[in-house]
Amino acid sequence: MALTPSTMLDIGTAAPDFSLPDATSGTSVSLADFEGASALLVMFICNHCPYVIHIREDFGPVADDFAAQGLKVVAINSNDLENYPQDGPPNMKALAAELGWSFPFLMDEDQSVAKAYQAACTPDFFLFDADKKLVYRGQWDDSSPGNNNPVNGSSIRAAIQALLASSSVPEKQVPAMGCNIKWKAGNAPSYFG
Repeated sequence: MALTPSTMLDIGTAAPDFSLPDATSGTSVSLADFEGASALLVMFICNHCPYVIHIREDFGPVADDFAAQGLKVVAINSNDLENYPQDGPPNMKALAAELGWSFPFLMDEDQSVAKAYQAACTPDFFLFDADKKLVYRGQWDDSSPGNNNPVNGSSIRAAIQALLASSSVPEKQVPAMGCNIKWKAGNAPSYFG
């Protein structure tokens, strides 16, 4: 397991388009489906990564706590399924049901969406405003496996609250850290490693 930081995509970057299958519903979900959202949180996650496992029970509460204020959430799995079949759609659907997620969990099988977002690790978080411009990228909170800090979503919650209140999103943003996205052989992007 290689501990990998997020690339910290430039603030103000427009959300790259996508259209991917949703493991939870069997339908296709695209960026256009989130038109009208006051905020959009794009999460690159997977089933097996210990850094995701450590905080994933907090994803649903954060999504639910801000839904009435216009936050939409989408999770994307870009891992290589040939070498990591435990991250495949049947297990994605089961995990979403087990944790009661109300948001789509998409499969980026060719890894093109991860590349478009310059995602590097699981988990990796990108928060966009109503115009789909990036306002936050970085950690969920300062908890990680073994450091005994509470999982409370403090960093992401502060960014979401500021965005929804039309305040300045905190300028200090700490990179997310986790397992590297499991790139297919020969598919790792130039920004990675």
